[in-house]
Amino acid sequence: MITKPRIALITGIVCISIFPVLVKLNYTPGLISAFYRMAIALSIILPYVLFTKQLKIPDLRTLLLTIICGICFGSDVAVWNIAIQESTATQASFLTNLSPVWVGIGTFFFLKPKPSINFWIGTVIALLGMITLVGFKFFAQFSFDIGFSFGLLSGVFYAIYILISKEVLTKTSIVNFMTLSLISSSLFLGILSYALDEPFTGFSNIGWFVLFIQGLVCQLLAWLSISYSTQHMRATRVSLSLLAQAILAAILAWIFLNELITLQMILGGIILLLGIRITFYDKPFVLPMRKKAKLPPL
Repeated sequence: MITKPRIALITGIVCISIFPVLVKLNYTPGLISAFYRMAIALSIILPYVLFTKQLKIPDLRTLLLTIICGICFGSDVAVWNIAIQESTATQASFLTNLSPVWVGIGTFFFLKPKPSINFWIGTVIALLGMITLVGFKFFAQFSFDIGFSFGLLSGVFYAIYILISKEVLTKTSIVNFMTLSLISSSLFLGILSYALDEPFTGFSNIGWFVLFIQGLVCQLLAWLSISYSTQHMRATRVSLSLLAQAILAAILAWIFLNELITLQMILGGIILLLGIRITFYDKPFVLPMRKKAKLPPL
């Protein structure tokens, strides 16, 4: 059944899927690209919430959690950008897709209901898929480069964001949450970019256009949709959005960036996505038991 939360989830998937391709074009550095993605989205939504008087400061605990959400999400985008530019859009997208695994582990320790046995089965399969995707030799030699490491780290930051935002969105509106978290992430990334001497200007016209699309489509539209879904669906279900995002992003990277997709990558991606899909399967896997044969009467 197509419901509003599912329509919003699909919208978010499409909007996010074009992001790795835009980042891989390398018109701007990864960190400053993350800053402008947040700042541009904030510059659009802030006048709206001020004009409509929707901006409300929640209680201290909710406000602190919202600030943490902003910092985690800003960190997620920043390290994902760097992972995309240091490796490929395809690999970075699939690695960050391990976030449902981290969401499930976080749920096991901090939330209810606890993950089922299917979650742990799916986790093992997903990790095997990740190893297949990047290559067994890669893991045997422990040659974890920055692209791989930041791809994994991106998924961890996103999982923390999903887990915390699920609670925050029960106490505040989506627009209010988005505005406050964007303020938090913009300030955090702005200070970090300044401290690391990142360039804030000097980009080409096409570079500024790409930044605007990232802020308007990949951030504002996408995450208003995702936040709406998070408010009405389970956290683990929402993180399923990254599965379709990875597939679509890989296809777009192949079409527009001519990224090579090998048979090993396809196989690893399929195994990874299958494992994560199993973590969402509610009914336990039970092997069919053989029926006892009835002996004919004597």
